[in-house]
Amino acid sequence: MSVVAAALTLALSAPVLAQTPPQTAPPKPATPAQTPPATAPAPRPAVPPVPFPADAKIAFVDVNSIAGNSASGKDASKKLQDLNNKKLAELQEKNKQLQALTTKRDQGGSVYNESARASLDKEIDKMQRDIQYAQTTAQAEMQDLTNELQGEFQKRLIPVIAEIAKEKGLYAVFSIADSGSAYYLPSLDISDEVIKRLDAAARK
Repeated sequence: MSVVAAALTLALSAPVLAQTPPQTAPPKPATPAQTPPATAPAPRPAVPPVPFPADAKIAFVDVNSIAGNSASGKDASKKLQDLNNKKLAELQEKNKQLQALTTKRDQGGSVYNESARASLDKEIDKMQRDIQYAQTTAQAEMQDLTNELQGEFQKRLIPVIAEIAKEKGLYAVFSIADSGSAYYLPSLDISDEVIKRLDAAARK
């Protein structure tokens, strides 16, 4: 079952910095752009509960909704957002340092001799490489945490679904996103029950 839910996915983009040639206008620092977090599923609308069909042998779950509305999913999303914000702040600080160096070099004019200017160019080049490395590392850390949290979420989710399926005597439970179904009876959706049980387990 796929548990790559929108609420668990955040991306940190990594724009590539161009090398700064000597004696040119200061480069525009690379802004550590952030791909906006995928919009979490809207809260499921309050509708009168429809009894699960007593003779049903299959059911469906909306994994995106479960991830976006369960306590476990929200907690995972917050951890990702916190790491994302931390890495963005680090990249922004490095960009400020890069901007300060390029401003110092280009506004120095004739104050700097050839040796001093070459030294500043080296510092700028090193800072650019540092930013590129930091961006790559940030991406890797975000992906590692995403994989870890998705794995933990799946370990909590699957047993709950299996428990409900056993209680209801179901042969199979399908993910709505992956089932390819053109239509299913709304009362076959057990997502709300899964969320309730996940939250109850998290409180224990």
